[in-house]
Amino acid sequence: MRAALAEATRRLAAVSDTPRLDAELLMAHALGTTREQLLLRHLDDPTPANFEPLIDRRLTHEPVAYITGTRDFWTISLAVGPGVLIPRPDSETLIEAAVEHLPDIEAPLRILDLGTGPGTLLLAALAQWPEARGLGIDASPDALDYARRNAERLDLADRASFRLGNWAEGVAGGFDLVLCNPPYIAAHESLPAEVREHEPGAALFAGSDGLDDYRIIASQLPRLIAPGGMAAIEIGATQAKAVSALLTAQGLKVAVRRDLAGRDRCVIATP
Repeated sequence: MRAALAEATRRLAAVSDTPRLDAELLMAHALGTTREQLLLRHLDDPTPANFEPLIDRRLTHEPVAYITGTRDFWTISLAVGPGVLIPRPDSETLIEAAVEHLPDIEAPLRILDLGTGPGTLLLAALAQWPEARGLGIDASPDALDYARRNAERLDLADRASFRLGNWAEGVAGGFDLVLCNPPYIAAHESLPAEVREHEPGAALFAGSDGLDDYRIIASQLPRLIAPGGMAAIEIGATQAKAVSALLTAQGLKVAVRRDLAGRDRCVIATP
């Protein structure tokens, strides 16, 4: 297995910035175990026959998360697949901002997740605040199917509801926490092949300047946020000024939070 991982790492270097990690995750998946258990216990075992087909799939730029069917986020693990945006560590910046603003984990919060995808931000927040209840909205039926299944898998279905919709259209306000990771890639921007060829374009692209959905969301936010509440909205690394201007024009107070790489990643809006 050590030799197989070394060879897979060499081959995957052509399509991935993290070839060794990819190889280890795919080997663990082939074994039906975790990466940690693979590294601790199995490196001298025979290579499973189903490992090579997984590497072949990765060599076509198929994302590791689609191959394994799962992606970890915050404190939870989410089922993902074609048709849904894969959760990314950068988005944890929104949960970090919310924890700082709403530190009481026993608070009975009302949470809204706009563009919930596979339930990423909403379910992470419900796991963080065990007395909270929330609503996730998405325009994709496929994404909502994943979100509902993830809520069931995580035993959060009794506190999470999901709705097909166009952002917050028709949603009454009064939420203590509004989370949102909208599409924000401009139409002309280039993306890695695994994103461009496999993940849903509707969850990525937002017009010529990447701001189309922010314009809609900004106009809805003032009625959605309860007194003392907040909104945490993901942005592209160069969009802080533009998105902040859209929100301050609606009378909201704005702050910007950076991700672990030091890039602007989250705009925080409060009444």
